[in-house]
Amino acid sequence: MIRWGAVLCLLATTVAAQETVRPVSRDVTPTIRPVARGAEAATIVFDTLRPIARPYLRPDLAYGASTLPQHRAEVGMFAFSPLALTQSQRPRPRPETIEAAARARRAARLRGQVCEDPAIQGEALGKLPGPGGCGIYSAVKVRSVAGVQLTPAARIDCVTARALKTWVTDGAIPAVGDTGGGVAGLRIIGSYSCRNRNSQRSGRLSEHANGRALDIAGIRLRSGREITVLTDWNKDGDGARLREMWRAACGPFGTVLGPEANRFHRDHFHFDTARYRRGSYCR
Repeated sequence: MIRWGAVLCLLATTVAAQETVRPVSRDVTPTIRPVARGAEAATIVFDTLRPIARPYLRPDLAYGASTLPQHRAEVGMFAFSPLALTQSQRPRPRPETIEAAARARRAARLRGQVCEDPAIQGEALGKLPGPGGCGIYSAVKVRSVAGVQLTPAARIDCVTARALKTWVTDGAIPAVGDTGGGVAGLRIIGSYSCRNRNSQRSGRLSEHANGRALDIAGIRLRSGREITVLTDWNKDGDGARLREMWRAACGPFGTVLGPEANRFHRDHFHFDTARYRRGSYCR
C-alpha cells in the first residue's frame, strides 16, 4: 500500500530547494588573495604585473650610417658609421728618402746574394778546378751569412753555405744571445784547400779539397771581444756557449769535430757536409 503522506512530503522538500537555488552570475570573479606579509587585500591591476623592460642605452648612429649587417662593423653590438675608416687618424707616410734607402738595400742584397738566398752574401766563382781529385764544381765565395761576417771570406759550395746559415741562425746566434751585443762575425781559418785529412802527407782527401768543409776558430762579438775555441772551451760561460754551438752543428753538418776530438782540432771547430748512413758524426 502506497504511503501517500511520505510522497507528498518529499515533493514539498524538492520544490523548496529549487526555489532557494539561484543561478551564478557570470560577472562574478574570484577575489584576489591578500598580499603576503600581512598586507591587506587590495585590488591589483593585472597590467602592473607584467615585467618591465630593462633600460638599454644605445648611442645614436651617425647620419647616413647603414645598419645592414653586411654594411656595418659591430663592436659590443654597437654599429658605427662606414665613414669611420676614412675619418680616423692614420700614420703619416714615410719620407721618400727612407723608402729609397730601403729599396737600395734590398737591391744590393739581391745583387750580392749567392746560392739563391739573400741571407748568404758573396760572389759566385763557378767551377774551381784543382789537381787530382780536388776542386769545386760550383764554388761561391761567402762574405757573410745571416748578417754575420766571415773573416776571411770562405770558398765553399752552396750545400755547405746553406748548412752554415742554418747553424748560424739556429746555433751560434741563440747560444751567444745578447752577450757582448750578439754575434758579429766568425774567424775562418780553413775553407777550400787541396790537401789530405789533418794536412797529412798521405791518406784520404779532406772534405776541404772539395769545398765542403769549414774551420772556425773564433766568434767575434759586436763589442769587439772574441770567444775563441782554444782559450774558452773549458771556461765557465763562454765554454758553455761554445759547447752549445758544437751540439747545434750536429745535424746541419755531417761531420762535427771540436777540441775533444783529437789534437788536430784543439783550437777550432771543423764542420763539413759529408753524409754517412748512420747520420752525423760528432766528436
